[in-house]
Amino acid sequence: MRGYHGCLHRTRQPGAVSLRDAGTPLPRAGTIVDLHYHRVGARLSVHRLLVLESRPEAVVTFQPRTPAARPLVVGGATILEPGSPVVWFTFPEKWHDIGLFHRASGAFTGLYANILTPVEFVDERVWSTTDLCLDVWLPRRGPPRLIDEDELAEALEKGLVRRDLADRARAEATALVLAHRAGRWPPPETGRWSLATALEACRRP
Repeated sequence: MRGYHGCLHRTRQPGAVSLRDAGTPLPRAGTIVDLHYHRVGARLSVHRLLVLESRPEAVVTFQPRTPAARPLVVGGATILEPGSPVVWFTFPEKWHDIGLFHRASGAFTGLYANILTPVEFVDERVWSTTDLCLDVWLPRRGPPRLIDEDELAEALEKGLVRRDLADRARAEATALVLAHRAGRWPPPETGRWSLATALEACRRP
């Protein structure tokens, strides 16, 4: 669901900031990064993203047009369409990311959390992670929903994912759902961004 098309007029700023206590390089706002995205049982894909904001707590990136081949439907509702914009939040050292999902019209549909291995910031322009199948969907209205459990179970049965990783993925997804019930998820970063603020950031010189 990741990819990059357009919004390239912004000038990349040289240098990088460092992740607190780890020294991991993070890209500055305006940088274009290539995410090497491994999905269990599928080929490696490389997606290009524009960094809107970079902090040790979260890196915000923008995907103006998702390359999804078909609409993504959850519970009978279309939550993402081919060509839809997505604002992504990558949390260093955490086992999930979050996307603000929209329809092709730009209408916001909700928050989508991919459960994945902590993103490796190889250098300022290259990231790497492995998707662990499970996802948590939080619609505009209503409680969060755990999805793709069958995909993880199938991957485990076929030996495509280690049991310890499967267990870690389930624990992370469950923790997000429980944190939402306790009023501690999603994090405040997601409330400071929207499609409108992302597009405005793209227009800045």
